[in-house]
Amino acid sequence: MNMKKETLKKGFSKLCTAKAMAELYEANFKQVSKYVHATSRGHEAIQIALGMQLLPQDYAFPYYRDDAMLLSFGLEPYDLMLQLLAKKDDPFSGGRTYYSHPSLKDDDKPKIPHQSSATGMQTIPATGVAMGMKYKELQGLDDYSLESDPVSSSTVENALNPITVCSLGDASVTEGEIAEAFQMAALKQMPILYLVQDNGWDISANAAETRAQNAFEYAQGFKGLEAISIDGANFTESYQALEKVIETIRTERRPFLVHAKVPLLNHHTSGVRMEWYRDDLDEARSRDPYPVIKQQLLDAGFSEQEVEEVENSAKAKVQSDFEKALKTEDPKPEDLFTNDFVPTPITEEQGTRSPEGADKVVMVDCALFAVEELMKKHKECLLYGQDVGGRLGGVFREAATLAQKFGDDRVFNTPIQEAFIVGSTVGMSAVGLKPIVEVQFADYIWPGLNQLFTEVSRSCYLSNGKWPVSMILRVPIGAYGSGGPYHSSSVESVITNIRGIKIAYPSNGADLKGLMKAAYYDPNPVVILEHKGLYWSKVPGTQGATSVEPSEDYVLPFGKAWVLQEIWKQENVETLTIVTYGMGVHWAMNASEELGMQDQIEVIDLRTLFPLDEDTIMKSVKKTGKCLVVTEEPSNNSFARALSGKIQEECFKYLDAPVMTIGSENMPAIPLNSTLEQTMIPSTDKVKAKIEQLINY
Repeated sequence: MNMKKETLKKGFSKLCTAKAMAELYEANFKQVSKYVHATSRGHEAIQIALGMQLLPQDYAFPYYRDDAMLLSFGLEPYDLMLQLLAKKDDPFSGGRTYYSHPSLKDDDKPKIPHQSSATGMQTIPATGVAMGMKYKELQGLDDYSLESDPVSSSTVENALNPITVCSLGDASVTEGEIAEAFQMAALKQMPILYLVQDNGWDISANAAETRAQNAFEYAQGFKGLEAISIDGANFTESYQALEKVIETIRTERRPFLVHAKVPLLNHHTSGVRMEWYRDDLDEARSRDPYPVIKQQLLDAGFSEQEVEEVENSAKAKVQSDFEKALKTEDPKPEDLFTNDFVPTPITEEQGTRSPEGADKVVMVDCALFAVEELMKKHKECLLYGQDVGGRLGGVFREAATLAQKFGDDRVFNTPIQEAFIVGSTVGMSAVGLKPIVEVQFADYIWPGLNQLFTEVSRSCYLSNGKWPVSMILRVPIGAYGSGGPYHSSSVESVITNIRGIKIAYPSNGADLKGLMKAAYYDPNPVVILEHKGLYWSKVPGTQGATSVEPSEDYVLPFGKAWVLQEIWKQENVETLTIVTYGMGVHWAMNASEELGMQDQIEVIDLRTLFPLDEDTIMKSVKKTGKCLVVTEEPSNNSFARALSGKIQEECFKYLDAPVMTIGSENMPAIPLNSTLEQTMIPSTDKVKAKIEQLINY
């Protein structure tokens, strides 16, 4: 098959540009190595062959060596150099992240959601995009029907279905999260291309040390994931092979893996230089894609002079753009404090919290009804996780009947893949969907924390506001009914240490429904911690978790605590503020009642752990003069202990006693035996004792 001359010339021009950039960076090493960078030198042919064939409706997840691919999308050397130098006008992140870590939302180019440093973690968000594409096709949601969809109909070639591309280095394919992504892509037959660029190295460790097989061989283990292996240093071979693969994905809507063998002709990064450890440089240079494509131009009829003109033009452009980029501004200190979150439209409590004649319902049903109402109203809303599908409807029946009402494409089970459940929401959100996902127990969230931290929470900030992740993660939490060490944990201190997410922890059904609705309309990621012991109010003393079901339009904004029991400051009477959330609210209210001290104790239900309503807390503590923070977590090094310290700092001159904290015993896990469980966790009696200690201080 003969390649069009203009295609070959364009590919050569892009390759010369990428090569000239790498050479310029090396020649100006001291000037550009303040911030670490890697280049595509040796990988250019396969990257450009792919990039030239993607369309504005496609989504791409390049990895940190893919600057040649970015050039082939239509970006200028100047754009990349602004990021290289961490300049204020860096179009991807505003100087916040490394070179060739793009995030792009231009109408005329493939869309690039934010991703972390792309050593495999990006594979799950990328597969989430492909899953979102498949979902929209099944639901009849075209690319222009969703208000939040970034694709403009005026720039899209409507005849061609979009695809997702995920670019990887071969060393990253050994990661467990890659297996989760491949499994789901094969299982659900998603329109995604995994491009694996294999240069035989993992920093200083070579393939023989780190991989039992290459990516092509590995892919054979995933039934339904077709793979090919090609010479990625040959532009013509790469372009023609990718042309067939891309056409297949666009029409047949199934996943492919392309394993491209390439040489690495530059340093791993500017901070890890090749001469320190490489023993194969001569062999690698013998596979340089530059002389190959240059000869292909001459064979196609281009003259030596024409080829030289393309090279000289590329070098001049690179030099000019570099000089221009050097002169641009650095970010200012105040630029640090922007785009951590997108403003939410839900800022006030609205709707009817307790409609006349409405039934009282248990907390788990308030959440169920909230999700059902959202799914009826919004076709872009879907729910997935372990065992939430039609057969069971969630191990707590928190999704009961939803699959029957909305279909198996909108409510479905996933494998035991917490990382995929959490990280796929990045991609689903990027294509305009609103996923509600569930980790079955808080104890199982740990495999998903990498995605929650590196991909979900940082996307808005590191994309400079372009790609907030709009998702809800539901997490059943807390000790209930001898759940033992694997079904009882509290994890809020870990979650609250992840900046860039919002966190709810309601104590009753009405709050849960209102917060669920607010979370849906919030364009940022939200984690809702739902205490299992409050779901049905079966635990003695938790009847207050059962609520009259709020109206469908009821929303409760994040960051607004509830003074559940309010008192007046009284002279010559000892008063106390209890700050708590979740199950702690019920311990506090019961303790206050049993002590007959309702007129001495003000109880604050935080409702949300982030944002935190500090104004309400501090106002109360300044009034009462004493404070007890109640948590179910072991108290050492906890969110509650940090909050106690903050209160002490803010209210010191108003305090009549130290701020105290009560939580579970500081043991590694909650035991299965019911006596040991009750010994470990707080209770109404334990809170009563702590109140008496503090009141009498």
